[in-house]
Amino acid sequence: MSFRSALSHVLSSTIEPSAEETGARGRFPRASVTALGEAGLLGLTVATDLGGGGLGLTEAAEVVTDVSRACPATGAVVRSHYAAVAFIEAYGSHWMRRKVAVGLHLGTLALTDADDAGTPGAAPSPTGSTATRTGDVVALRGRKRDVVGAGEADSYIWSSPPAHGGKGPSLWLVPADAPGLFVPARPSGDGPRGSGTSTVCADPVLLPAGALLERDGEADGLLSTVRAWLAAMSTAGAGSPTGAPGVRALA
Repeated sequence: MSFRSALSHVLSSTIEPSAEETGARGRFPRASVTALGEAGLLGLTVATDLGGGGLGLTEAAEVVTDVSRACPATGAVVRSHYAAVAFIEAYGSHWMRRKVAVGLHLGTLALTDADDAGTPGAAPSPTGSTATRTGDVVALRGRKRDVVGAGEADSYIWSSPPAHGGKGPSLWLVPADAPGLFVPARPSGDGPRGSGTSTVCADPVLLPAGALLERDGEADGLLSTVRAWLAAMSTAGAGSPTGAPGVRALA
């Protein structure tokens, strides 16, 4: 079955029937996300040798566009997921990539400090995120705003200043079950209602140094990848500025 046929089935069977309730009640579209995973659409851009679709940015943008027309909340979730998967494909473990490929892992972006109105990934304010390395362990502290799928995703692409010098940002792959990572009880965010957009806090989160994506303080190239993916998906309903919380300045 082609990805377009699979998408058409998920749209008609799950996403469209639940879209009104998702928006009206502000409920995260878990059933729609699960259906997209089972249809192979969450793993659309993962390599075929791991069970993914082996497709790219053009096809991902098509999925986001069609999903967003039916349900803006689900579209926002899928858009952020595909951008996160670009990192996971490049730096994630074989095990994690396989989980994405078979639809059992949802990724998202956590790039903008809660007290920063500027560009995600830019030099943080003195009260923004921090990364402190001790041996092979890194402690992340901070609050990220407008994270799509906060408390619902399985991992976060998290930005921080470098742990050891350097001028650019660093990016980390943070599992959702990491101790010290939490979503405040009262959600906040500018995303489509039901997209689970909120603040995510690290207080602190301890990670192995190997969770670093790219070299410390040299993630500008990775952020350019985010820009490319989000720009290509910006024509979708969830790709408007209000539909891509936490990455608005990148899109």
